[in-house]
Order: sequence, then structure tokens, then C-alpha cells
Amino acid sequence: MKTMIPLLLIALLFVVGCGEKIPEGDVVLRADLDGTEAVLGLDMTDEEAELMLEDLAEQRATYRDLRAQSPDNAVVPALVFDPRPEGFTNDAPTRAARWSDPGRVERPADLEDLAFATVGELSALLQARRVTSLELTELFLSRLERFGPDLECVISLTPDLAREQARRADAEIAAGRWRGPLHGIPYGVKDLLAVKGTVTSWGAEPYRDQIIDDTATVVANLEAAGAVLVAKLTLGALAWGDVWYGGVTRNPWNPEQGSSGSSAGPASAVSAGLVPFAIGTETWGSIVSPATRCGVTGLRPTFGRVSRAGAMALSWSMDKIGPMTRTVEDCAMVFDVIRGVDGRDPTLIDAPFPYDPDVDLSGLRIGYLADDFAEDYPGKDLDAAALDALRNLGAELIPVSLPARDAMPLSIILSAEAAAAFEDLTLSGRDDELVSQIRYAWPNVFRSARFIPAVEYVQANRLRTLLIQEFAELFDEIDLYVGPSFVGQGLLMTNLTGHPTVVMPNGFREENQPHSICFTGDLFDEATVLAVARRWQEATGWHLAHPPAYTP
Repeated sequence: MKTMIPLLLIALLFVVGCGEKIPEGDVVLRADLDGTEAVLGLDMTDEEAELMLEDLAEQRATYRDLRAQSPDNAVVPALVFDPRPEGFTNDAPTRAARWSDPGRVERPADLEDLAFATVGELSALLQARRVTSLELTELFLSRLERFGPDLECVISLTPDLAREQARRADAEIAAGRWRGPLHGIPYGVKDLLAVKGTVTSWGAEPYRDQIIDDTATVVANLEAAGAVLVAKLTLGALAWGDVWYGGVTRNPWNPEQGSSGSSAGPASAVSAGLVPFAIGTETWGSIVSPATRCGVTGLRPTFGRVSRAGAMALSWSMDKIGPMTRTVEDCAMVFDVIRGVDGRDPTLIDAPFPYDPDVDLSGLRIGYLADDFAEDYPGKDLDAAALDALRNLGAELIPVSLPARDAMPLSIILSAEAAAAFEDLTLSGRDDELVSQIRYAWPNVFRSARFIPAVEYVQANRLRTLLIQEFAELFDEIDLYVGPSFVGQGLLMTNLTGHPTVVMPNGFREENQPHSICFTGDLFDEATVLAVARRWQEATGWHLAHPPAYTP
């Protein structure tokens, strides 16, 4: 082995040195590096620069060869992100989730009054055969047709598929074959999830007629649970913001305002009572932000909990799929169906979900981000009241702080992965077709990300490892923590580390402007954070407020 390494080096140098003469168009000159050095923050002598000119020319030829083989968006990298820190164990019991009893729910005289019913309430009606799945499907299809155009939250309806699934659900329920709490419940999905036979537009003009011959695992899991797909909902183009090729998705509380993004359509549709629940995605705030704007509840699960197979890839190490609903327990019910290993997404990790709504808060170590809550920001009074409500429930809140690390430099991970995911769009020039052409929009980010050195991308991920370990040390001291939704770097940090977050409305900063608060749990411990969040939500009641213009 002692002679092997020098021999390999000699062989490598021989191959490089004996390559074909560099074509004149590929020659790199010392002057070519002047601007690049400044952009990358490098300082080289002329001798150092001259020495690597041929290597840079060869690298440019290599880039050209790689681009000629640019893979489809569905192809995942050979490198797989794992959010678990060294020594991580999951000691959660393996029992099944338990749901609260909705009590006896009666069929209203006017079915329109069910527009804002919870999944649990609709499920009780269906199981008792007081309503049919087809009736609910027609109700929500009708509301989507009436209100969807004004809110610009629908990309396409799926009426034929929905009625077929609803009729099947009714037949099974009548025959006593109950599949669970989502059986017969209509829902919508963000239109970056493939559904065979439908257009999957990713909200972007270059893909508006795209049909993918696949069905996302999440959609397949929901179909297996008996849920009824009624609509594919809007997203900001390629999962940024609320601007898509059809316009700006509106906030039902204030239609003059966008619904934020990128899960713009799911948040808007759930808020307006157009669907009982919807599926959104988050890479860096895309569930938390529109849930806040539209006053709905959302769950961003642990990275590796829910399959991304059949979903548009933006960042292979940060994308997460989760439910957007009216209540925390609705989130838990949907999450229990969509979670799990599928053999398609290599990042998935099997873990139990022993959700129990009857959690004892006094037995838990609940932290709160004292420094963040002490900041001066809009909605501070609402957040203070939220903490008081937790204390009134018996929680003893422990002041904690997030790791003292600047996470913003790590955001190049998202930029680099997104630029790779949509390389063909940049190189073909079709990024010009996207609606938003400002600095903080994908076309500019994709182009600028091509100047991120591979070395810096790797270094950012090494710092990410340290951040993950620092969060592990935090969760050695607590079971979960409460924090403001948008103060500090918590939102970015937890999207990088993969921790689960529940976002819930906690009042109004002003008329028709909902505010939110976030509960964040340990990796793969959605059961605890959801149970605590439910106790808080039931005690405060902010989830019961609905936009007046869409309330029957």
C-alpha cells in the first residue's frame, strides 16, 4: 500500500498531462480570473494562477460534458442527508396514534354549514352515515368553483377522479369497511405533487402543460386511506412566494393581499373552507409563512418522515411535505397517513407516531425562546398571551436559546441544490418565462448559484453537522420549545436540521391580519409536539375564526 498512492498519483498526472490539446475556445487566461477571484473572495499570485489555467480549462470542458447529461428533476443525488446527530436514539413507544372523541356530530340542515368542519367531525358524520362522501365532494367542488377563481388558489379541479373515489368510499363505508379517519374526506394538494393523468405544473409557465406519468407517494397513501382528491392547488412558481403563471394567490382574510408562499393555494383553500385539508411543502418557510398569513394550522414534519417521491425537487436535503388544516389534530390524522417508508425516497427513516391527545403538560420540559420573545416585533403581545395560556395549562416554561451560530451562510445549500434541480431551465434560457424576474426570485438565484464553489457547499454542510449536534444538545434539556414564527433564525435553522414544527394562529395583529406561533419538537417526535400544540389550541380557540366573506 505504501507504493500504491504514489503510483496512482503518477498515473493520474500522466492521464491529465497527456490529454488532447485544449481547443482555442476553451483556453483560460490569467486575465479571465481577475473578476472571478474578486467574486469568490480569493487572492492568488500570478504564479499560482498560471499554474492552474490548464486545469480550469479542463474543468470547463467537464462542465460542458456534465450539462449535456443534465438529469431529470426526479433523479436524486447519490448523497443522502440524514438529520440524526451522532448517538441519536428514538425511544418513543410503538403503539398506534389515538384520536380525541369529537362527540356526537349532527347533520346540519344546510350542508354548506360543514364548510369549516374539522376532519374529525366530518369523519364522525361519514362513519355514522349521516352524510356521504359524494355529498361532501360535491360541496367542496362547488365551493372551489365559486371561490377559487377570485382567490386564484386552484390550478385544476379533479371532478371525475373525485366522484369516482367518493362513490367507492361510500360503498365501502356502507359495507362496513372503514379505512380510518380520512375515509371519504375531500382534500387538495399543492401542484408540485404528481398525479397520474393530471397536469402537474409546478406553478411555472415552462411546465404549465406538464403531465408526469407517476403518482406521488403522498397522494397514493391518501388514496389508500380512502381520501378524495378534489383539486390541485397553486404554489408560487417553482415553490417561491404566491406568484404563479395564473396570477397571485389571495389571502381569504384580505383578498387585496397575497397568501404568501410557497404553499399558497393549500393555505388559501383551507382558510376559505374550500377543502377540509390540503398538502403543502416546506423548504424554508413554505408551510409556516402561508399558514400564518391565512390563519390556518400546519405541520412541517421531521426531514425523512414523509416521502418526496413524485414531488418536484427543489432541495434534496431540505424539502419536506406536510399537512395544512383547521386544527392540530387534523394535522396529526393526515400526518399518520402520509408518513412512512416507501422504498422510493432514500431519505426515509421508519419511526413510530404514538400521538395521544391527553398529554400531561406538567410532565414535559417545555422551553421558550426567551431572547426572541424579548425582541420588539409585531404581534409580541399575542405571543406573550400564548405563553401565558401555556402556563395556565400547567406548563412550566424553561427559558432557552437557539445555538449561537449564524445560519444564514448555510442558505447556500438551498441555492446550490435548487440551481442543480433546475439547471436545464437556466441553460436553455427558459427561466425568462417565469413570472417573477426580480433579484429575490428563482431565475436570478439559479444563475448566481452557479458561482457557489463546490468546496463552499461542502463546508456549509459540515457546519450544518455542527448545527445539528448543537440542536441535539438543546433537546437533551427539553422535550420541545415555543418560539415566535419569524423572529431570529429559528425558521432557517430548523429547516436545515430537519426538526418538526407546528404553526398555529394565535390572534390578529390588526383586523383581518392573522398572527401565528410555532411549537418545535425533537427529531421524529411529532407525537409530543402535536399533542402539546393541540392542548394549547383547544384552550385558546383562535382556530375557530374563519374569514367572514367565505363563512356560510
